[in-house]
Amino acid sequence: MLERCLVACVLLVAACAWAGDKTEVKGMITARTGETLIVNTGEGTTTVVLTDATKTKDNKGLFGLDKEYMSNVVLVPGLKVDIDGVPDDQGRVTAQTITVDGDDLETAEMIQSGLTPTADQVEKNVQALAAHQQQLGQHGVELAAHKENIEQNEQEIAASKQRITENEADIQANTQRFMALSEYDVKGQTTVKFNVGSSKVSAQAQKDLKNLAETATGLTGYIVEVVGYADATGSAAMNTKLSEDRAKAVVTYLMQQGGVPVRHIIAPGAMGEYGPAASNETKAGRAENRRVEVKVLVNKGIVGS
Repeated sequence: MLERCLVACVLLVAACAWAGDKTEVKGMITARTGETLIVNTGEGTTTVVLTDATKTKDNKGLFGLDKEYMSNVVLVPGLKVDIDGVPDDQGRVTAQTITVDGDDLETAEMIQSGLTPTADQVEKNVQALAAHQQQLGQHGVELAAHKENIEQNEQEIAASKQRITENEADIQANTQRFMALSEYDVKGQTTVKFNVGSSKVSAQAQKDLKNLAETATGLTGYIVEVVGYADATGSAAMNTKLSEDRAKAVVTYLMQQGGVPVRHIIAPGAMGEYGPAASNETKAGRAENRRVEVKVLVNKGIVGS
């Protein structure tokens, strides 16, 4: 009986020690180098290590009960994350589960594809402000009769100024989300072309990707950026899906045939028909736009060290 009690105590202590080893990191990815993420938590930065066992998910539905698991390629600089992991003796955290916000990820993809909805809103607000100021000047001629309208316009002007300030802050923050990628040197790149409506990687493209993968895996702390595009034929939604399928096909080939671990790959978003390389008005131009751009990147800090 005593022996059983001792065994139970040992197991309980071990379980408590194991539970105590786990930690949580919340913040924004500011940089990605090879298998590591740099996460700014607001109180400082934490280095997070990715492994083959690291799972990335988005909690959806009522109370977040529906979970959508996704590849670690979505972990781009500028993305907010909630990480559960285990600290190591170097002060880093080995990630077990990374939770992202689907809405935040969608915004990141929009920004990456060159869309800036907040800029449009700022322009509208500026125009509204100018209109309100003109109205205010006209009302000043009949100040006594239109005092109520003037006060209302002043309130609208103040609200417009506030919205402009907020939108400018949004633009600055969104622009900075992917500035981290400018801190990388391009060590190799290739463009994979596709047939109309197809996401099949051609034999020539496979050869190019194999060579690029060999270049990448010979470097320290590399990441491979994969971005898919489509021409303007068809609907925008269809083109976005097609560009995503093309990027996935390239990522799959790099993993399975190129020997590139998924934790070294980032795919910031499906660009669809946005960011064309040539005019969509010609057959040759559309052929240039049906593509996936692949770059091998190494952080300048590593290059210079």
